[in-house]
Amino acid sequence: MKNSFVELSGRDRAIALLDEGTERELVGPFDDMISPHLEPQGIVPESDDGVILMKGQLEHKNVLVISIESAFQGGGIGEVSGAKIVAALEQVLKDNQNGKTIYPIIILDTGGVRLQEANYGLLSISEIQNAVVAVKKYVPVIGLIPGRVGSFGGMSITSAILSYLIATKKARIGLNGPEVIEQEAGVREFDSSDKDLIWDTLGTKQRSATNIVDEVVEDSVEVMRDAVNQAISKKKDAKRTEDADFYLSLLDQLDMSKPLNTVDYRELYKNVKTVTHPITEAVATTEEKPKSRGRLWFEKLTGIKNAETNVSTVLQATVDGKAYVAIVPDPKNRFPRVREGEAGLQEGFAIANAVNKIIKDDVDKEVKRPIILVVDVPSQAYGYKEELIGIHVALASSAAAYAKARQSGHPVISFIPGDAVSGGFLAHGLQSNRLIALDDDSITIQAMSKASAARITQRTIAELEEATKHVPAMAYDIDNYEKLGALYQLVKGVSSWDANDQSVAKVKKIIDEAIDSAKNDANDLRFRYNTKIAKESGRVATIKMRQAVADQWSD
Repeated sequence: MKNSFVELSGRDRAIALLDEGTERELVGPFDDMISPHLEPQGIVPESDDGVILMKGQLEHKNVLVISIESAFQGGGIGEVSGAKIVAALEQVLKDNQNGKTIYPIIILDTGGVRLQEANYGLLSISEIQNAVVAVKKYVPVIGLIPGRVGSFGGMSITSAILSYLIATKKARIGLNGPEVIEQEAGVREFDSSDKDLIWDTLGTKQRSATNIVDEVVEDSVEVMRDAVNQAISKKKDAKRTEDADFYLSLLDQLDMSKPLNTVDYRELYKNVKTVTHPITEAVATTEEKPKSRGRLWFEKLTGIKNAETNVSTVLQATVDGKAYVAIVPDPKNRFPRVREGEAGLQEGFAIANAVNKIIKDDVDKEVKRPIILVVDVPSQAYGYKEELIGIHVALASSAAAYAKARQSGHPVISFIPGDAVSGGFLAHGLQSNRLIALDDDSITIQAMSKASAARITQRTIAELEEATKHVPAMAYDIDNYEKLGALYQLVKGVSSWDANDQSVAKVKKIIDEAIDSAKNDANDLRFRYNTKIAKESGRVATIKMRQAVADQWSD
């Protein structure tokens, strides 16, 4: 197609958006900043790791274009590519803070986490989201979704945090790809062979009708340039992650016992009457609650037995000047896909409301309440209705709220006594400036279940497990996760189910030390790059990329 934007490569898309002759690439192919994690798996790396950074001008306005190349590893985000995006956004932030206006544009053509670097991908995506939240205080962050792959996985959560989304009719957006939902929940939940169903559910016609995409444009370089220029000039911002009350009101009106198709959902969406949905403080009850590691430690840390709020799967309470938040199971929940403690629609939006209230209540206080996340999330919810409604928006809402809280001066500490998996961990855990985990073999930290990861990467589970021996980021256990350098502390001698008085006292002491550490440090996520393990091995490639972007940034 003549002047097609979709058909261009990632690099050519970036150049096409810029005024002729103004483009300057940063950390390009000749810098040879490749991922160190692919060759040990027999995968040929790419010299730019699939992300293009291009500074220049658009209609005489200074811009940075970040373009993700879907032709390499499906646009998946790994350590190097993620660090490249984060470092560039942080330079954009610094320039705007210093009065030099520059607008970031992100071209999303990505399946989310690069599964061959799994936990590095999750860390990087959370760091991208943090940077976007920070930059949005100064300028809009414009997202483009041209087509080919679309925007999936953790990067769909990122897309919902961006200020304004422009897409063509060839784009799709969703948290969980249909193949993953089919693997996790069965073909009756989402048939990945039904292409019409996929496009009807995740395509831009449906997404624009329900405000997940802000503008749909013709596949033309000129039209795309004009749409981006207008979005920048008018400082367009959909504030998508600030609609929790709207979505919670919508969920109130949703009958989960009946099928839901795209037409019925659009009708429901148009007729929502928004009411406020505060989440109550947890109170003690006499009724025995479903057991989970998250619930156990929330109750032990707060002293609230059989804790309960008005949202059965979310616990939150302020005790001794600290706000605690946890996601817990509810086997009778009307949303079947969250009955085992997964992060779903209601969980994301309810947590966003709870955290945003904490920010509002403490806005004039010199000392902000620490927020303690008790993390035990086996995954995000895998369901058709969740995808149709936009589970990625729900998880973006909680992630953005935690990021805003931390950037506002609230120490945000994650304590991990249970699983921390995929979008659930992005929504509830990875925006913390300190991560504390128990050294327990039962804890899983990963981007996807083994069965789904094997299916998506076209490997057997045995081949997947063999790869984890060479790349710690692909492993599922907490000891390998420690090798990445992101943890503040791995707590020895305390198991996930061993919440006796001595263990609780030990964990409380470590949480208090983490709070003091966070108070005396920056309100961002750079601690993860500065630990001894990170500097020596865990984030060496990240640190190298951050320096390269900084060195090449100035004109």
